[in-house]
Amino acid sequence: MSLFAKPYALHHVHNDRATGSRDYGERQRKVLNHAAFEAAHREITSWPGYQPSPLVSLSGLASAAGIDAIWYKDESRRFGLKSFKALGGAYAVLRLLFAEIEARTGRSGVTSRDLVDGRYRDVTRNITVTCATDGNHGRSVAWGARTFGCECVIYIHATVSEARKRAIEEFGAIVVRTRGNYDDSVREAAEAAAEHGRLVVSDTSYEGYMDVPRDVMQGYSVMVDEVLRQLPEGRRPTHVFVQGGVGGLAAAVLGHIWETWGANRPRFVVVEPDKAACLFESARQGRPTVVHGELDTIMAGLACGEVSLLAWEILEEGADDFLTVPDEAAIDCMQLLARGVGADVPVVAGESAVAGLAGLLLALDHPETARRAG
Repeated sequence: MSLFAKPYALHHVHNDRATGSRDYGERQRKVLNHAAFEAAHREITSWPGYQPSPLVSLSGLASAAGIDAIWYKDESRRFGLKSFKALGGAYAVLRLLFAEIEARTGRSGVTSRDLVDGRYRDVTRNITVTCATDGNHGRSVAWGARTFGCECVIYIHATVSEARKRAIEEFGAIVVRTRGNYDDSVREAAEAAAEHGRLVVSDTSYEGYMDVPRDVMQGYSVMVDEVLRQLPEGRRPTHVFVQGGVGGLAAAVLGHIWETWGANRPRFVVVEPDKAACLFESARQGRPTVVHGELDTIMAGLACGEVSLLAWEILEEGADDFLTVPDEAAIDCMQLLARGVGADVPVVAGESAVAGLAGLLLALDHPETARRAG
């Protein structure tokens, strides 16, 4: 029996390239590697207020769906920002400030505690970081800027809500609203940064801009490491479902699991809104593909039309399946989590945060997709 209010369409692409590439190779390690992860882990776990976010067992939902187990990573309390993105943007801000301080003063070995305590305030107050955002990445960058002592300008596009704008401003950032969609705001932020000498802290990569998005992804890997430590002893998932967007989160999750478990890793499924499916289209075309239009989905954090090139380096060979789901399925999933199924503890989650769960439940509703996805 379906757990959804009504039948929903599901689109699926199986990635044939993934079947012959089971081991984490040198191409992938150029994007994410264990040494860089260890540096990110040491840093982020030392920040005040750090604690692992819960891995919630949804045994009631799993039973109702007819499968053995579902674990859901609940990021609703991460550093008070209520998003895994707190791990990425702020860490990238810190890495940029370290580099700028060394370049401007010749001093190496600066620590995050030095910046929190204001020891380099005379330098950092003259540095401005910037990015485009649908909401949570911008909040992370703004929070990192406030925490580590630099200025911040954030660009949002036309359909980002006023509530999200205010949430960014609460961290002291200047917020500029642009015309067009998310990808238009990315370009405008980059152009303004070049004009005004700002440092771009983007979670998407493009030709000539790779280092900062790599740091963002390494920050996300801290969350993945938590998951691997939190799984019950002797239990390993058969499938991992992760929301898409530009691909940075999906690639970080896949990369860390892939390098840790190698050929024995779970099957990896990327899920996107059907109104903003650049990864799905890229998988179908076999190359990074731009999706045009308004990208008007309630899963606002996933309203992206252009793939991160760094993320694609991992997803192209490692992601097994790509799915798209409609907005209404995300709403149904939010309601399922909020009320709890059976004895499940209720979980409050946003629209973008439930995309992976929606993909899993919809795949189970479509027997042919369920069969093809194992």
